[in-house]
Amino acid sequence: MKTLNKVRVGGSATIVKLHGEGAVRRRIMDMGVTKGANVYVRKVAPLGDPIEITVRGYELSVRKSDAAMIEIQ
Repeated sequence: MKTLNKVRVGGSATIVKLHGEGAVRRRIMDMGVTKGANVYVRKVAPLGDPIEITVRGYELSVRKSDAAMIEIQ
């Protein structure tokens, strides 16, 4: 299983599945990160957290722990 936190800067991926439960999963979905969406990794902070991605035409910063719950291909 490959997750979003493993994608390098400049890489793209398609979301396959969201893991996690309850409020965390709902928050991720509310930001537009849903199954089938294409994501592009723009930047990673110097210490590795957070990760800045482009999804559905806008920039979004996600925690590394949240990115680990997003399965990609």
